[in-house]
Amino acid sequence: MAEGSRGVVRRIGLVEDHESVALGFAAMLADQPDLELVGTAPTVSGLLEQVTDLDLAVLDLRLSDGSSPKSNVEQLRAAGLETLVFTGAENPYLLRSAARAGVLGVVRKSEPAAVVIEAIRVAAAGGQVASTEWAAAIDGDPELDDVGLSPRQLEVLELYASGEKLDRVARLTGLAPQTVNDYLQRIRQKYAEAGRPAPTKTDLYKRAVEDGWLPMPERSDVRRR
Repeated sequence: MAEGSRGVVRRIGLVEDHESVALGFAAMLADQPDLELVGTAPTVSGLLEQVTDLDLAVLDLRLSDGSSPKSNVEQLRAAGLETLVFTGAENPYLLRSAARAGVLGVVRKSEPAAVVIEAIRVAAAGGQVASTEWAAAIDGDPELDDVGLSPRQLEVLELYASGEKLDRVARLTGLAPQTVNDYLQRIRQKYAEAGRPAPTKTDLYKRAVEDGWLPMPERSDVRRR
């Protein structure tokens, strides 16, 4: 790492496929003596082809190549890079996907430049970036009552609510069908106790989307349950 007027200069790479955002990002860091933007690309593979000796990768969640946050973060981590998410934070599923992959935090594109710069500075030094969006990604939307599902219950919910039949959920999880049914009854009970009843499969799907466990459907995505 180079030495700047504030000490160590952290090398930053940006994965962003909107040119205007990339230009604004570069402008933000231009007068920061301890942060150097050394590469920008619309995909993770494109960034890694440019440079690998980075201190931090800054990643937009929704890219036009259709890649998932999880696969992108895993690709960056395989290259030895930690990641900070830089996003509009409009999709709880994408945030949860990134959280599960182990990013250092989330910062909104709408935040003031000083907030974004400080988040980059903290993450580039290996620190966690605490934010409301990050807490929501890990713990669920703070405006929704947490139902406290266990990891096994979440696995059953994600499979069943996404459209799988009970017997197939049992096969995929290695559980007995009756055990899956018991889990579903308990999941419904927890949602009801939280004031968010889910008596039908469609209701369970809606709750899973609300809580960020399943992706929001595209407008053209017509689901029959």
